[in-house]
Amino acid sequence: MARGDRRAQGLARVAVVVRAGAAPLWWLGVCAAGVGLLIPGLTGRRIGVMAGAALFIVAVAVVSYSRRKRYTTLGRAAARAGKHDVLQDRAVSVRNWRRGHRWWLLLAWLVALASSFAVPVAGGMLLAGCGTGLRLKAAWLGRRELAEDALLWVRVDWLAANGGRPAGKVVKAYRSTGIAAGDAAPGGSRRRTAALV
Repeated sequence: MARGDRRAQGLARVAVVVRAGAAPLWWLGVCAAGVGLLIPGLTGRRIGVMAGAALFIVAVAVVSYSRRKRYTTLGRAAARAGKHDVLQDRAVSVRNWRRGHRWWLLLAWLVALASSFAVPVAGGMLLAGCGTGLRLKAAWLGRRELAEDALLWVRVDWLAANGGRPAGKVVKAYRSTGIAAGDAAPGGSRRRTAALV
């Protein structure tokens, strides 16, 4: 590990950053597809729904499988987090991602709505597919974390300015902690506290 990397760092969970866009993309896509059903469009609803289903499947496959090799390489080379490293809360990572992408999300939703006048439903289904793909990628990361019995973290200052790209070119290595660290479960979902008996 480089000498500069031994200093305490703010760390964000990789799976949380990946999963942060899943819910907004899913719900914006469902909303756009629902509105699209009300618009006949140039192609008609039947063709629009069929095209939307195809786009949904393609988006799920592309988003969920993209850059897996990069995540695997960074995960294998993960160094143990230091005791002075600061683990970022799940809510903070999610909020940073969503604030950083809010205008892109709005633009994508408007484009999906506008596309319904040509091909109803298709744009919304594409957005929903991207959201589903992100959730599946986060679930895949969670399975890797469980198999390795270690959670993966990325330095906050290596994330993009919008709070995303946990496997970007700037990221040189991940950090790892025990499976119980932080407030997010493997895969980036909220950690459920055990019920008191």
